[in-house]
Amino acid sequence: MNQVTILFFASLRERAGVRQAVLDLPDGARVSDLKMVVSSQFPGVNAALPTTVVSINHEFAEDEDYVPAAAEVALFPPVSGGNSPTYLSITEEELDLNRLLTQITLPTTGAACIFTGMVRGETRRGNSHLTSYLEYESYVPMAEAKMRQVAEEIRACWPEIEGISIVQRIGRLEPGTPTVIIACTAAHRDTGVFEAARYGIDRLKEIVPIWKKEVSPTGEAWVEGDYIPGIRDHQP
Repeated sequence: MNQVTILFFASLRERAGVRQAVLDLPDGARVSDLKMVVSSQFPGVNAALPTTVVSINHEFAEDEDYVPAAAEVALFPPVSGGNSPTYLSITEEELDLNRLLTQITLPTTGAACIFTGMVRGETRRGNSHLTSYLEYESYVPMAEAKMRQVAEEIRACWPEIEGISIVQRIGRLEPGTPTVIIACTAAHRDTGVFEAARYGIDRLKEIVPIWKKEVSPTGEAWVEGDYIPGIRDHQP
């Protein structure tokens, strides 16, 4: 048997009557199987299951996806915001661009601007040097809150933006590995979608608490910036 932790949020929490539960699933169970077990043990959620969103270990999951052992599974209603999808994440998992775009693409979407940062194996600007790998660390709860602030600032400046995705990978990352994705979607390319994505990565570097240690053939050092957050950087 496979034991997983289930987290209920918002109206699903009220329907289930609990915030968290531990369930036993058969080996090889899929999300559809998990929903059947939830339906049996928490019948109050049955009416909401057809529209329930599922995430496994902080990534959205479909009915056909497998549920790994000891997974953290979250069940929640569609997020508020209507036609303005926002996806924010700090993760140790490999970044999947196609999946991220699917989450922020609407029927009206005709343009997407994507910035992807990567680990350089060789730096030629300034102090030229080689990099063996980077080690990323984050203060996750605050980072996620500040990512949401960045998304809100983007929408305030460019109201025609439809979807926003800000995802940062942490842990040990080798040269050539994508480290961060900032993606913005809109109906047309002349809506500020390019500028919005550029703003997103610049603000992430300023106010989102993420750090990296650079390990080279000659040693290692934490890479620190020089921006000190001020009043404008506080959550409104």
